[in-house]
Amino acid sequence: MIQIKAKQQNVSFEKNVEKLAFVLSAHLYNTLDAAKVIDEAARRSGISSGVIKAAWDAAGEVIRTWATEGHNVPLPGLGSMRFSVRSKSVQSVEDVKTSLITARRVIFTPSKEVRDELQATKIAITCYDKDGNIVKRVTSADTNDVEDPDDGNTQTPGTNPTTGGGSNTGGDDGDGME
Repeated sequence: MIQIKAKQQNVSFEKNVEKLAFVLSAHLYNTLDAAKVIDEAARRSGISSGVIKAAWDAAGEVIRTWATEGHNVPLPGLGSMRFSVRSKSVQSVEDVKTSLITARRVIFTPSKEVRDELQATKIAITCYDKDGNIVKRVTSADTNDVEDPDDGNTQTPGTNPTTGGGSNTGGDDGDGME
């Protein structure tokens, strides 16, 4: 189950104006230690942790090398990754220089299997007021409807009359420039 938090916060861009809205974000857990991941892979595969670690390290080195050479590198069972940049644009070729690059990024593209599994994973949202108190809990079913277990109401995506939510700024059209 994916844990989401909805925190009530001021979303106004105007000075001295408060406009409260619930802003959703993923609840991030602690970062797993690589040794724990390797040990779990060893347990599931029956291969020793040492062999898994050596293979993991070698695969990481190959992926890093090929990705920095400009390849879109497959990550078996997960998808693929590549490097990209975010940059400013200029009108004149004389103004093109590396200082136009504002960020170097890793682009991960999940496989169809990972996307399908993510789509089927239930979501639990915990809503917090501006003081940090829990005011509501919402869970989803695998049908992608969102239901409130407290009153049994179901909200179908796209039918909520309120506004708000996230945005997807930027993009990547595959040419490495965003």
